[in-house]
Amino acid sequence: MLPHISYSIEGLKLTSVALKMASSDIQDQTHRLQSDDHLKLLDEIDKLRSQGISHYVSLPQLIVCGDQSSGKSSVLEAISGISFPSKDNLCTRFATEVILRKATTVSVSIRIVPSQTRSEEQCSRLTQFSETLEDLKDFPDIIEKAKVVMGISTATSAFSNDVLRVEISGPTRPSLTIVDLPGLIHSENKLQSSADVSMVWEMVRGYMTNQRSIILAIISAKNDYANQIVLKLAKEVDNAGLRTLGIITKPDTLSIGSESEAAFVDLARNQDVTFRLGWHLLRNRSYETRDASSEERDAAELAFFSQGIWKDLPRSMVGITPLQGRLSKVLLNQIKAELPTLVKDIEKGVDDAMKKLEKLGEKRAGTDDQRLFLLRVGQSFQSLVKAALDGTYIEPFFGELSSDVGGDLKRLRAVIQNSNVDFAELMRTQGQRRHIVDEKESVSTDAAQTARKSITRDDFESEIVALLKRNRGRELPGMYNPMMVGELFHLQSLPWEAMARSHIKHTCDVVESFLEQTLAYLTDENTSFNLFRDVVGPLLRERAQQINLKLDEILIPFTRGHPITYNHYFTETIQNIRQKRQEKDVTDRLRIIAPDMVAGTQHRTIAGCVGASLKVSDLVSALSSRNEADMDKYAASEILLCMEAYYKVSTNTPTEVLLHKSPPPHIVNLRECAAQLSWDLPESMFSVSCTNKLFG
Repeated sequence: MLPHISYSIEGLKLTSVALKMASSDIQDQTHRLQSDDHLKLLDEIDKLRSQGISHYVSLPQLIVCGDQSSGKSSVLEAISGISFPSKDNLCTRFATEVILRKATTVSVSIRIVPSQTRSEEQCSRLTQFSETLEDLKDFPDIIEKAKVVMGISTATSAFSNDVLRVEISGPTRPSLTIVDLPGLIHSENKLQSSADVSMVWEMVRGYMTNQRSIILAIISAKNDYANQIVLKLAKEVDNAGLRTLGIITKPDTLSIGSESEAAFVDLARNQDVTFRLGWHLLRNRSYETRDASSEERDAAELAFFSQGIWKDLPRSMVGITPLQGRLSKVLLNQIKAELPTLVKDIEKGVDDAMKKLEKLGEKRAGTDDQRLFLLRVGQSFQSLVKAALDGTYIEPFFGELSSDVGGDLKRLRAVIQNSNVDFAELMRTQGQRRHIVDEKESVSTDAAQTARKSITRDDFESEIVALLKRNRGRELPGMYNPMMVGELFHLQSLPWEAMARSHIKHTCDVVESFLEQTLAYLTDENTSFNLFRDVVGPLLRERAQQINLKLDEILIPFTRGHPITYNHYFTETIQNIRQKRQEKDVTDRLRIIAPDMVAGTQHRTIAGCVGASLKVSDLVSALSSRNEADMDKYAASEILLCMEAYYKVSTNTPTEVLLHKSPPPHIVNLRECAAQLSWDLPESMFSVSCTNKLFG
């Protein structure tokens, strides 16, 4: 199902039902913080957390965060009533989840919840660690054993992403669950590498980012609170301060009557850094009083807050006993607030898990079962690919007509057709290396024209004249070598190959994405990944190579060799271009001899030209005379005319062939890439090598 989770789907369903029932039961019992229903609700949340569900669904929780040596462990000891092993030069090395429950007898059970980064073998080894204590004196030794199992040492890794789960029950324990996190490290040292610093930051930030977490920000009075990075991090993840409760430790280290003492009192009164849940003050054991009992510790704390500036603070915000009740209430309120969405998230997780199970199919113990599974996947794969190529989008795989969430790429024929239209338009508008314009025509500045260089017809003809002189052969004056047309055409069509290669790559990328989504839809993530890597990927690369080789063949007549065409459209194009040029010449001559005749609208009649006085002989002479004395100029004009006509005829040929609108029989269609794959895939999947790769 999901990695590292032993919790069954049926168990999740039962937990979801239990949460719903508990939610309805506590709506009218807010004042009874330790009622059986509340305890049941806390137990259900802890049951989920113990099975690793928190890796996938955020759970309500209290998390203890603070800078290194800020007194976090002392806070945890005061709340739990159990002494955690600590040394002044060491700190918390892993997240510790402490579950406190009231019971008639004292017991402590300890186990490890592996992190998601652990392998299956490591998870199995870590989950086997389980200890139960009746004497709390043995607790420090068990913690050290857990460190060894996690692989924590200063020589290898000083920190771990695993979670130490400690369940403590007893007659004086509050009903509470709290998570203690490693302290935020300011800089590396000989015991803590830069990798450890990054690991702790990522771990703490991950817990704090969870919107269902209540952040207990521990601030040490020994240091200026403005310099303690936990406040900065809390502001980043909870800018409004809605789910943060500040806890000030070590107030007894402040000098009596000092500005620092007054500043921390203002902080405790929520007058500087403001949190919705406010602040709390604790006086914990010092190094000198580390061996004091819990009763002695509580008595010393009560005496301290009963004197000096601290005695004016409300008793509800100082001392460990009020904090325990306060945290119980905060946690319960958080669970109540998050319970409706939590149930929905769990139900969604169950639905997702069921879908993944369906994709996994039935148990496949032997090779025959595995091949049968691949056969069914292959048949479904063929069916979906054929539907996508035919443009028949009725399967649920393609999504709703109005939906655009991944649906566009799944509708393969539509995507390819739209891409082909764009490619044809690109070839039409930007396929020429240089855009030919008339002398008086304004050069366009739109995106299509700026992508290529423009040149006037006269300048282009002048370049051709220079080429004629350099390549003169046995041609009569005014004549030209037809190979000149081919050479100019080759230069003019230089952008074609890059455009075609780009279109092929885009199409192959689209097909690849489509095939990945198809396999992911039909089977589980691991199987679809292996199928694509071992079967589809190689076939796809082979097809892409074939298409690129075919493009080389298509472009041969347009990149080298002499021009040849039997398309009558070539002569028609020459006549059309020549006619347009003649019309322009006639208009220019009429503008000279009869300006009134061509002034204004082009639909005017000769009779409408008032005062026109024009001899018929002058009109005939103006319309019929078009002599070019410069033979090279005339030949250049004809070469350019033929090149333009041949370009227009040839432009359609590679575009039509590549897009397979009217191709020769030997041409490979871009869409055939997906079509052929749909038939090759099942055959490839039946091979023994493929089965061994997938299930071996």
